[in-house]
Amino acid sequence: QVQLVESGGGSVQAGGSLRLSCAASGYYHSSYCMGWFRQAPGKEREGVATIDSAGISSYTDSVKGRFTISKDNPKLTLYLQMNSLKPEDTAMYYCAARPGGYCYTSYKAYNYWGQGTQVTVSA
Repeated sequence: QVQLVESGGGSVQAGGSLRLSCAASGYYHSSYCMGWFRQAPGKEREGVATIDSAGISSYTDSVKGRFTISKDNPKLTLYLQMNSLKPEDTAMYYCAARPGGYCYTSYKAYNYWGQGTQVTVSA
């Protein structure tokens, strides 16, 4: 089993920044694909950013140029730096992992999930 624990969420005004962290433990391996997903009330969970075993990242269009995903393998920690936040970024943010290294955009491909951390952006 792999355990994922997110932190760093909170409430900010539009234009502000937050950095989310996700600490991995258990049978996690640095070869896993890691990703950040979010879910707003009444909406389907969507992919925000992923990073594969080679460190190659991918972003959904709405966050490109504002969000940066990164990972610290020795610390087993995944990050999401979020700048220029907008009210439409308001959601529960989840960290996820899948073995195999290849990153899919669909949340359905991910085996392990954290409990989520709330991000609220006010206008």
